[in-house]
Amino acid sequence: MAISKKRAAANAKVDIDKLYTLPEAMSLVKEVNIAKFDASVDLHIRLGVDPRKADQALRGTVSLPHGTGKTKRVLVLCTSDKEQEALDAGADFAGLDEFITKIQGGWTDIDVVVATPNVMAKVGKIGRILGPRGLMPNPKTGTVTPNVAQAVSEVKKGKIAFRVDKFGIIHNSVGRVSFSPDNLVGNALELINTLMKMKPSTAKGTYVKSLTIASTMSPGIKVDPKTIK
Repeated sequence: MAISKKRAAANAKVDIDKLYTLPEAMSLVKEVNIAKFDASVDLHIRLGVDPRKADQALRGTVSLPHGTGKTKRVLVLCTSDKEQEALDAGADFAGLDEFITKIQGGWTDIDVVVATPNVMAKVGKIGRILGPRGLMPNPKTGTVTPNVAQAVSEVKKGKIAFRVDKFGIIHNSVGRVSFSPDNLVGNALELINTLMKMKPSTAKGTYVKSLTIASTMSPGIKVDPKTIK
């Protein structure tokens, strides 16, 4: 398959046999970006875990110190007494029955759904719609909580959810190509350090097997895990 001259030039700048340091990789990913928009910078971490085992199916949240660079649209599903609290905290939408009906009709123009525990029975009705899109509220990610104001505030400030896929890989955005290399490194380290603290005691062998940085339309840049402190 033919590639564009821009992509060929970008590919030529990346040494596929080299393992870069994290700062080198973040500087290079900005240099080889060919997208005409503010592309996402993604971190792909292959872990030495077996996601089929419950204690190794890692998932959680992390607050990126420099934000995500993307404004997330937040829906809070709650009873009427919590609606104003949610909206005051920055939620884009708050309510219950009307939004459940909208979602059943095909509306999913949102990035994060927060719900209070007392409405989860109703939210369960739209689980088959929200689940495959990664939108289903979950206590493990802090999106099922009575404290909706805190949950909304954290999401707006840069809190992201992560989970290991069936191949043992974590894929997450750590910013945009418009970020400085230092801010991209800071965000990436926050995610990596969180994963290090979550290392399952039952995981055998090398825990961080590989790290790759790539923007939406750039070649992958391999990072040497040994250089990350």
